[in-house]
Amino acid sequence: MTLDMLIVLGVIALAVALFASEKLPVDLTAILVMCILLVTGIVTPAEGLSGFSNSATVTVAAMFILSAALTKTGAVNFLGDLTSRIFRFNFWVGLVGTMLAVGAMSAFINNTPIVAVFIPILLGLSTANKISPSRLLMPISFASMFGGVCTLIGTSTNILVNSIAVQYGLPAFGMFEFSSLGLVFFAAGMVYMVVVGVRMIPERSVAADLTEKFQMHEYLTDIILLPEAKSVGRKVSESPLVREVEIDIIEVIRGGRRLLTPLEEVVLQENDLLRVRCDIRQLQKLKERLGIRMISDCQLHDGDFQCEDLILTEVVIAPNSSLVGKTVKSARFRNVFRATALALRHRGQLMNTGFSETRLRAGDAILVEARRENVGAIRNDRNFVVVSEIETPQYRKEKILPALAIIAAVVITASLEILPIMIGAIIGAILLVGARCLSLEEAYEAIEWKVIFLLGGIISLGVALEKTGAAMFLSNRMIDLLAGLGPVAIVSALYLLSMLLTSAMSNNATAVLLAPIAITAAGTMGVSPKPFLMAVTFAASASFMTPVGYQTNTMIYGVGQYRFADFLKVGTPLNLIFWILATIFIPVFFPFQEGP
Repeated sequence: MTLDMLIVLGVIALAVALFASEKLPVDLTAILVMCILLVTGIVTPAEGLSGFSNSATVTVAAMFILSAALTKTGAVNFLGDLTSRIFRFNFWVGLVGTMLAVGAMSAFINNTPIVAVFIPILLGLSTANKISPSRLLMPISFASMFGGVCTLIGTSTNILVNSIAVQYGLPAFGMFEFSSLGLVFFAAGMVYMVVVGVRMIPERSVAADLTEKFQMHEYLTDIILLPEAKSVGRKVSESPLVREVEIDIIEVIRGGRRLLTPLEEVVLQENDLLRVRCDIRQLQKLKERLGIRMISDCQLHDGDFQCEDLILTEVVIAPNSSLVGKTVKSARFRNVFRATALALRHRGQLMNTGFSETRLRAGDAILVEARRENVGAIRNDRNFVVVSEIETPQYRKEKILPALAIIAAVVITASLEILPIMIGAIIGAILLVGARCLSLEEAYEAIEWKVIFLLGGIISLGVALEKTGAAMFLSNRMIDLLAGLGPVAIVSALYLLSMLLTSAMSNNATAVLLAPIAITAAGTMGVSPKPFLMAVTFAASASFMTPVGYQTNTMIYGVGQYRFADFLKVGTPLNLIFWILATIFIPVFFPFQEGP
């Protein structure tokens, strides 16, 4: 083994550890990998930066714009409203209809915005029909993965593996080349969820309002400042109540009206009514304090927070949010977003107090209070997915048909090999902007730059694997271990390895790591690389066992009140079923010896 190979294997170990531990954001980890390979001279500057001009990276960026056009025009929301109406007649028919709709759309556009649109629709339906949201959200997240594996453009992983195959001189995958096995997965997944999966999902309680859902009653109380209170005449931020008792003053109500000026600047006066957040210990301190009158038997509901100017809403930290890794305090949440964070649901744990220093993660649900005029900005902020029903956003419904026609043209031209998918997607994005389905600014905002930088950086690792011979080394070790069992065993092993890695780290990073090994192994064995690549692609795009294994799982984690064990219980059997199906059907649909 050469020194360069040792360096590459060391970089792989570091990357896997950083991806799995989330010590660094995934895009930063990818750039770090690229920098190490550049500094050590493993790859040249041109090779290191090649990921940013790679066809997969450009295609994925364009696909983000195509997906955004459908959400901006309201096409996705229209279908969501339509399918949700079926629930009025029968839960199971409604659930199957919604899963089919989500899966069908996910075959052609990015599934993250699809699930984002369906979350508030299904939560509203949950409250209206007394159905636990946990029984609705996990099925649509899984359904989006069922659909995503059916076409070339269904997931970024499919596009990435296709690009790697082309780099190795292999023919590009067709638009519907994934569909045969994808439809088997789709059918098996639907049957599993309807017959077994949904029944295994724990039913969390259906809260009447957000204050009940976040159990705020025990942590919010109203107090009145009496004339002798030390805080009278002081700014909120400098008042003894904040500095000594360490309570969080959320609102100041004076003369029956909420003060809308920034709280830090409000000078407290006698008889002010303060709405405060505190725990039992702080509540006891308040009771012992002179100049404070507690309002007993105060039971707060959503209506207590909502008036002409204020509104209470629930948001989820988006998968690629810039808030990931920051705290409410370090992010200056109140100042930046002009909203107050009242409670946090973090990795299955509800936190009503003391969460200002908690590092936020994708999927965390936050209960926020904001002025009505600022809610629109929060809804449009890519850091959040707004999941509680507020005003219906304005869609460009007259642009639905042009948007659908343009996206259909992209799919058709790629399917008929009239244009490469990258060129078709770029032209489609330009036409969507030209047709005013979305503005140029919205097109830039639609691109998830963290994903682009992840791809741009991590693709250099695939180059290093091939260039140093590390891919050959690893594939030979795998062949030495399993070759006696035949190529089917290699397919099965690659699927299992991809499945396990994807559960802990980025699915795109998994594909970049294993695709070169799969191609090299096929070359050594003298068989077609397609079945090996399919094993990597399907496994990396179908991760059900953990909430961090796939972006849509992360999105529903907090808002669905799931626990980590819920995904293990429901998702593990499904992952095993798909593993068995892949082992059986990949050699059937993608033979090891291709015909002339």
